[in-house]
This record gives sequence, structure tokens and C-alpha cells, in this order.
Amino acid sequence: MAEDIKLKLCRYKTAPFDSRFPNQNQTRNCWQNYLDFQRCQRAMAARGADAAPCQWYFRVYKSLCPTSWVTAWDEAREEGTFPGKI
Repeated sequence: MAEDIKLKLCRYKTAPFDSRFPNQNQTRNCWQNYLDFQRCQRAMAARGADAAPCQWYFRVYKSLCPTSWVTAWDEAREEGTFPGKI
């Protein structure tokens, strides 16, 4: 039983503590990691490199951000009305 719990804890991936966002409200952390992921994807595509390092930002923002926000941001990027600087 204890080994099963240890295995589950090893596999569990969530956002680690980020000293830039020490408060309970993690909205800015969510926003910043979403932007960092998009920037990383764009930079790697421009270089023709593998975008695997960007997956860290992806896991963090998926852990922190509500799905409805991400969907709205993705739609806004497609329409060209996204407010963030990528």
C-alpha cells in the first residue's frame, strides 16, 4: 500500500512553487506560463528545433489555468485579438 502511494506521488505533476508569485491567487502565474509556452513554441519553430523543452510551461499552465480561460485565449490568438505580447 505504501509503495502504491509513493508511485502515485512520483507520477503526480503539478505546478511547483514560483517565488515570483508568492500569494494564493495564481492568476498571474497562470497567465505568465501560458505566455511563456506560446513564446517558447514560436522560438523553437523559428529555429527549427524540437519544442520538447516547452512542455514544462505547458504542464504548469494546464495545472493552474481553468480550461475556459485557455480556450478563450486560444480563440483570441487565432482571431488576432489576443491581448498578450507573444
